[in-house]
Amino acid sequence: MTMANYLIHDKDFSVYDKNNNSEEYTSEVYKKIKLHISHESLLYIEDLDTKYPHSEAFIFLSKHRSESRIPTLTCHCTGNYADNPYGGNVRELAISYPYLQKRYLKEINNSKLALSYYEIVIEASHHGPTSLKKPVLFIEIGSTERQWIDRNAASVVCNCLLRVLVDGLGQCEKVGICLGGTHYPSKFNTLLLESEFGLAAVAPKHNLESVDKDMLNQMIAKSIETVTHIIVDWKGLGKEKNRIIGLVEDTGLEVLRV
Repeated sequence: MTMANYLIHDKDFSVYDKNNNSEEYTSEVYKKIKLHISHESLLYIEDLDTKYPHSEAFIFLSKHRSESRIPTLTCHCTGNYADNPYGGNVRELAISYPYLQKRYLKEINNSKLALSYYEIVIEASHHGPTSLKKPVLFIEIGSTERQWIDRNAASVVCNCLLRVLVDGLGQCEKVGICLGGTHYPSKFNTLLLESEFGLAAVAPKHNLESVDKDMLNQMIAKSIETVTHIIVDWKGLGKEKNRIIGLVEDTGLEVLRV
């Protein structure tokens, strides 16, 4: 809500329409963007396609919660590799938009001097919603209430996102799905910032036992941009390494080890 309030009060999202469980704001300045405020948990919102059938993507502005309590700015696509304790469907991934994530992460990283006390990282794909027909990207501020009400962080995040959207969305030269590593995959994060790669779904080591041929194919298919590579954290595959490498080789895609 800190981000939403900044957009409403400082960025001209002022034209208001109220429905049963949501509010919608539009702007004369940012005419291609709608601000939708839901009074339900963001993890369970699966009906946006009918509300906004002509959308290019759904970007969720969210709080981030972590036991570490480290001030963190994150972004990630959504999906469940196994069960669904936090929304979405079992074994279903949302559609990813690698270019959108990459551009936002680079934009927020370029603004890190204004956010020197925050870590800036991507997360592995997790939680819902998973069944929307357009790409999903979560953009989060965390990890405690102190950061959730930080107007400076909210303003920087929103302005970075608006710059990306105003510039227009494109495509990455190369796109990879990622396997291995931790929930905050530092190797993939570095690759995203320092190379031409955009990233689609990311499956961390603790989810690899749920990645079979069908799930791997879903990771590849559910990207709005064509996946060209499979990127593996070679030291972060754990006990699933041999099985995962066998699956990966059967796809015919180029494999990149990091």
